[in-house]
Amino acid sequence: MFQIDPMSRTPVYEQIIQQVERFILTGLLLPGGQIPSVRSVSMTNSINPRTILKAYTDLDSRGLIQSVPGKGYFVCADAQEQLLQKGRAKMKDLTQLVTELLMAGITPGEIESCVQQVFSSIAHQENSKQGGTQE
Repeated sequence: MFQIDPMSRTPVYEQIIQQVERFILTGLLLPGGQIPSVRSVSMTNSINPRTILKAYTDLDSRGLIQSVPGKGYFVCADAQEQLLQKGRAKMKDLTQLVTELLMAGITPGEIESCVQQVFSSIAHQENSKQGGTQE
């Protein structure tokens, strides 16, 4: 499930957190669904169990997953909504950035083109994953 890049500057535990968040947002992990156990992630990805536990503990403290003793970790019922709200809160930052770009002489067309490239890139990545190929 997880694709860890050991050469990335992003720490492994943060890669796990980011991927769980993305899986929740895209519906790959549904509310009430169980996430892979610390042991299985450790064995399939050759990652120290403490690293995985650190990521899961962080996700638990943010209310995105919850631990059920003896059973594992499960996605919280409102996890997707929490992540959507977090994303919407970033709109203020985007508005400020677009304002700064316009003031710096970047045209609305250039900004729109950049946004479209991002959308296309994400759509391509999602289509590749659904088609069974991985990037």
